[in-house]
Amino acid sequence: MALSNIEKKLGYKFKNQQLLLQALTHSSYAYEHPEKKFRDNEILEFLGDSVVGLVVADYLFNSYPGLGEGQLSKLKAALVSTSSLSILSRRIGLDKEILLGHGEEKNNGRKKKSILAGVFEAVMGAIYLDATFDLSRQILQNLIKKYFKKLPKDNFTINNYKSALQEFFNQQQLPAPVYRTVREKGPAHEKVFTVEVWAGTKVLARATGLSKKGAEQKAAQAALKKLMKTRFQIFSEEAFIVNQKKEQHHNETLSEMPEKKGQKSLPNSED
Repeated sequence: MALSNIEKKLGYKFKNQQLLLQALTHSSYAYEHPEKKFRDNEILEFLGDSVVGLVVADYLFNSYPGLGEGQLSKLKAALVSTSSLSILSRRIGLDKEILLGHGEEKNNGRKKKSILAGVFEAVMGAIYLDATFDLSRQILQNLIKKYFKKLPKDNFTINNYKSALQEFFNQQQLPAPVYRTVREKGPAHEKVFTVEVWAGTKVLARATGLSKKGAEQKAAQAALKKLMKTRFQIFSEEAFIVNQKKEQHHNETLSEMPEKKGQKSLPNSED
């Protein structure tokens, strides 16, 4: 294992290398190799989850004094999401060094966002135990600044696509959009889901993803692109940013949207 490569990207050398090794040990590996007496990373992931949450909250509180609690909460949710933490995990090479059991390895565990996010939290927990909270904060904040450069300085809003689409419907006093899974393809560990989002009798958009949640977010994103005249900046797979200095909202109403030829009607009951 190239633990030194990880330490280099973190900018931190562990005094106790066993902590870093434990952070990289998935439960599936520890279970399959009892003779090695490796401890898995679940307790470090538990600790790291709180470390990451507090560090990100502290960073946002001090970096964006003009934002209210609502926007800070949305920004924090985007930064600590499974998607964002899995990005950081890949950036510092954790995906290449995780110890996985044969089953997880076979099922593309190194690409699973939940595993990648978990091992990143475990590493942050390991740093906290090996050093101090202040050093953990410095390391994580440096990673945020380095790999999430798209964050604007001020006067912006952030939201996830499904919530934004729901808010759009609420503003127009319309029933909530409906998401329907219209197709599932592939083996259980590599399923691809196709989801449509409906507004009444209109299909607003269709998208695919490796999970229903991911496909729904992509469908909502596609729908928003049709409905919102405001240009938005993609922050992650689940969140976007609108810089209010540059853009003004000019949204299209659903009644103004042209109905495509052969447009399907929403069935009265779920399959």
